[in-house]
Amino acid sequence: MSDSPTFAGALFAPRTWREFLYALIGLPLGIAGFVFTVTTFAVSAGLAVTFIGLPLLALTGLGARWFGYGLRELSNSLSGTAVPPPAPFRAHPGLLGWIGSGLQDGTAWRARLYLLLKLPTGIIGFAAAMAFMAYGLAGATYWIWRPFLPCNTSTDGVCHRGAGLYNDVYLDTFWGVALTAVVGVVLLLLAPWVLHGVLTIDRLLVRVLLGPTASAERVQELEQSRAQAVDDSASTLRRIERDLHDGTQARLVALAMNVGLAKEKLAEGGDSAEARQLLDTAHTTAKEAIVELRDLARGIHPPVLDAGLDSALATLAARSAVPVDLRTSISARPSPAIETIAYFCAAELLTNVAKHSAAHHASVDVRTAAGVLRLQVSDDGHGGARVGAGSGLSGLADRVRTVDGRLSVDSPEGGPTVVTVELPLQSTRVG
Repeated sequence: MSDSPTFAGALFAPRTWREFLYALIGLPLGIAGFVFTVTTFAVSAGLAVTFIGLPLLALTGLGARWFGYGLRELSNSLSGTAVPPPAPFRAHPGLLGWIGSGLQDGTAWRARLYLLLKLPTGIIGFAAAMAFMAYGLAGATYWIWRPFLPCNTSTDGVCHRGAGLYNDVYLDTFWGVALTAVVGVVLLLLAPWVLHGVLTIDRLLVRVLLGPTASAERVQELEQSRAQAVDDSASTLRRIERDLHDGTQARLVALAMNVGLAKEKLAEGGDSAEARQLLDTAHTTAKEAIVELRDLARGIHPPVLDAGLDSALATLAARSAVPVDLRTSISARPSPAIETIAYFCAAELLTNVAKHSAAHHASVDVRTAAGVLRLQVSDDGHGGARVGAGSGLSGLADRVRTVDGRLSVDSPEGGPTVVTVELPLQSTRVG
């Protein structure tokens, strides 16, 4: 089903029939979950005075977890939710540690609560599905199957083949049949929207009670960001080691060899011109090694940032291959880590403008407000940029996330392209 179905077309959309199936099976699942939760809790409470009660309560908590996992997957498949799984159960060592972990498992208790609430929500969903879908279909096709109904004899002895209402009123006249069909069609047209609205309550409960908590999602995000930061640091160290080994170290070895040869020439009273040539070569090699070391150091922390981010960006804009309009309003200086990330983001984005966009002009806007540094780079190129398209945006997005930042791209085909980076002024995470 499309995101914005038409009123009449919603009846034939796949989502409607998935939700109808979900509503039908929701009632028996709600009954099963309610019975499971009440029974296991009652039995565990009754045996609490023995050594069986608490272990049984912890064990049935795992059962509630399993039950909730299945219902969450069912909701994701049929009801349109996209709820990730909660954090896995982690037990402390030993039997007592396992029992204590089970009793303190918040995911299990939230699953129990959902199993209790699934019964009323299942009843509501089932009733809505039957009232609108089943009765609607029956009413819309009433004119077909009405003649096959058994004869109902009224008090005056007349046979009526139609549904009876009250006081010998039967829907067997032309207008009665037509009205029933119209009411049935209206119910069918309303069914997808009513059913979707009724299931909204269940979807909310699934998201709140069967998914991960905000703290668990935060921990997972921190773990992923930390792992990304560690990988980036390891990659940077490998690059520095490779550059030093293949570049600077080789030049320093050549430098030492040339100086040694020149020294031997002079010590042996050899040709001074040849020794001078060796020293000239050594001098040139030394200058090249110094340049390589300077470039390597700039890749770690650009010296131009020592004067502040606004000055560094001004230098960056002046060196850009595409004319850049720079606007800065930095009222509070960010931390060095944030400045470095913002600088490299601007450098990468301006490089993308020059290499990929065919733009004639670009603009960089940097400002700080409410503890956030906002960097926006735009161009008048052909657009079509997106994260993961090989333009380096994926790497920037990963780097920005390591400090709780955010990168967004607005780049329709035909342009313009606007990339916005938001960073906290102070980094509190691994970066």
